Amino acid sequence: MRFMWRGWRSYYLDCLGGAAYLLLLAVAAQSNNLRVWTVCLALAALVSLVAWAGNYRRNRAIADLPTSRIGSAAQGYVELYGRAVPDPEHLIISPFSAVRCVWYRFQVFQRHDRRHWRLTHEGASHETFVISDGSGQCFVDPDHAEVIGPERRVSYAGDYKRVEEILFAGSIYVLGEFTTVGGVNMLLNQREDVSELLAEWKRDKAGLLECFDLDGNGEIDLKEWELARRAAAREVERQHRELRTAPGVHVMRAPADGRLFLLSSLSPQRLKRRYLLLCWLHGLVFVALMLALLRLQSGRFLA
Repeated sequence: MRFMWRGWRSYYLDCLGGAAYLLLLAVAAQSNNLRVWTVCLALAALVSLVAWAGNYRRNRAIADLPTSRIGSAAQGYVELYGRAVPDPEHLIISPFSAVRCVWYRFQVFQRHDRRHWRLTHEGASHETFVISDGSGQCFVDPDHAEVIGPERRVSYAGDYKRVEEILFAGSIYVLGEFTTVGGVNMLLNQREDVSELLAEWKRDKAGLLECFDLDGNGEIDLKEWELARRAAAREVERQHRELRTAPGVHVMRAPADGRLFLLSSLSPQRLKRRYLLLCWLHGLVFVALMLALLRLQSGRFLA
């Protein structure tokens, strides 16, 4: 449930905000009761304030972070903008439209009566895909992403309505946790690796004796065991150097601390303008509703 809420959060907030305005104003319009008007206007003002705060948070998250290059991005919370690699190996097939894409999400509704539909099933793809910006490549894990600007398709089959959102290979914006797996950032424990290597050598007693039984008595004494330990340490150091000089794999995923994880087909400039416009819209609605409440309380609104 938490996954589905995070994924649909932006879409639901936009829809519920507009629906709440209309519903509350419709209830108020059908009543001449001062208390009903006051409650409806106050609730609508609260909705507008919550919507303003959500859009302001997204606008600042995008505006405050410069776009990083994949090849030189710092580990942590970053913003990337590149193109999804259209290699068929990294593409998936959407469930209803059967088109190649990098991500999809769907809902299936069953007709409840002539005007209402009941949600029966929903889901989203989990496969990673690759984006490139010319400086490097990065795998994107879309789990828990809030996806903005996908193509929305609606189809019908008997009493069922299928809503499908699709993100195609092309320009992709990602805001999330950037991690490099392997390479110089690989976490290695020399003591544990030396212990494991020595345990492996001990299981091959014949090989251990051949390498370190210097006096040929068929036993490994303390001096010979110390030689084996030093040899294991040198071997582990060599392996670690090779692992750290190998290129790492870059991955973008949902931040563990709950910060925004955004995935979009829109550029960062368009996203900033979109959220700034929504901030102004909900802010103006909030101010208008508060003024209406003040006039209502002064007794002039329904005069």
